[in-house]
Amino acid sequence: MQREKKEKQQKKLNSNTETALKGKSILLGITGSVAAYKALDLIRRLKDEGASVKVIMTESACRFITPLSVELASGQSVYFDMFKSPLSHINLPVEADMLVVAPATANSISKYACGIADNLLSTAAIAFSGTPDRIIFAPAMNWRMYENHVFQKNLHALIQIGARFIGPEKGSLACGEEGTGRMAGIDRIIESIKTSLSKHDLAGEHVLVTAGPTREHIDPVRYISNRSSGKMGYAIAKIAKRRGAEVTLISGPVSLRPPDDVTVINVGTAAQMLSAVMDNIHMSSIFVMSAAVADFMPQETKRDKIEKKESFALQLIKTKDILGQVGRLKKRPFTTGFAAETGPGLDRAKKKLLDKNIDVIIFNNVTGVGAGFDVDTNEVVIIYRDGAGTIKEKPLPLMHKEDVAEAIFDTIKDLGYKQF
Repeated sequence: MQREKKEKQQKKLNSNTETALKGKSILLGITGSVAAYKALDLIRRLKDEGASVKVIMTESACRFITPLSVELASGQSVYFDMFKSPLSHINLPVEADMLVVAPATANSISKYACGIADNLLSTAAIAFSGTPDRIIFAPAMNWRMYENHVFQKNLHALIQIGARFIGPEKGSLACGEEGTGRMAGIDRIIESIKTSLSKHDLAGEHVLVTAGPTREHIDPVRYISNRSSGKMGYAIAKIAKRRGAEVTLISGPVSLRPPDDVTVINVGTAAQMLSAVMDNIHMSSIFVMSAAVADFMPQETKRDKIEKKESFALQLIKTKDILGQVGRLKKRPFTTGFAAETGPGLDRAKKKLLDKNIDVIIFNNVTGVGAGFDVDTNEVVIIYRDGAGTIKEKPLPLMHKEDVAEAIFDTIKDLGYKQF
């Protein structure tokens, strides 16, 4: 019974999922680096996201992994000989939404920077007519090669025309040395691809996001908190960045890695989160309050650990209302809040929207299957005021939290948001 329920939930989720890579055609170049084996995982991950992947390998790449293994991973023919596949250097880039070179050696990057076309990959790169930000390089090389001033000149020339570079990262290298030269992780490469392929309708905006729980200390070793994992808030920050915004993320204690190129302010208590919000609110055009701030805090925090007793009374007082304070500002950004409930509570969410004088509120029944805490999915209702001040509801089906974040920003854009 439980298995059938999970399978039904997964089918429902799959039908509602619309990933940034679904239906996209990726042309992947693999060059002669020891990191070439990582391309197999990249291919599988891209396919899992719904993308079609065609691969060009250089002659050197074929010395590290076989074309057969790449063909099995991609499910398509692999190209490596320009003369064996006439016009492939034209047809492949014409059909591609994006060109990704991973791993990208110093040789392949420098060839492109200098306009050299002496093999199938370099020729296809020159023939690719997409905008420069539709070309991503994931460098992989020895740290000495990466720091070479001639290579750096080539790299910066490509950055100036808009080509994207992800990594390299610092760590242990194949030669046994430590330094900057490792190919970026697959998650980072895929996120960079999604960013390049996404609409950048938030460019020029500064989005302020709060995420995670707060901890209100009882004594040096105990605190009051909640089950928030921060996944919803981090998804919102990631999507805002992906859509071109400058993003500041105020995060309570979580175990998540922040999105790349996002300013992160780590806080612990509700008071610290309030202070961070008020310090950054006036430079923001959109504010999304997705953190699960503790409603109560101990009236007194003990300096020493409280001894174990048969019973213990704890006096609690209210924490300050962050959304309420933002709503009372004379000039505030377009503000979205969350209303987490344990059952039907749309009326409570609507009241919260009006009482706090905000623009959008996201109702979330945290007891729903696949929704709430510590999961990658959510099922919410977006509640908002239209231009006439009428309260409207937009229920969303169960979907990944990144898709929920996309829907939230779509709603904000549709409302023609403005600073108040």
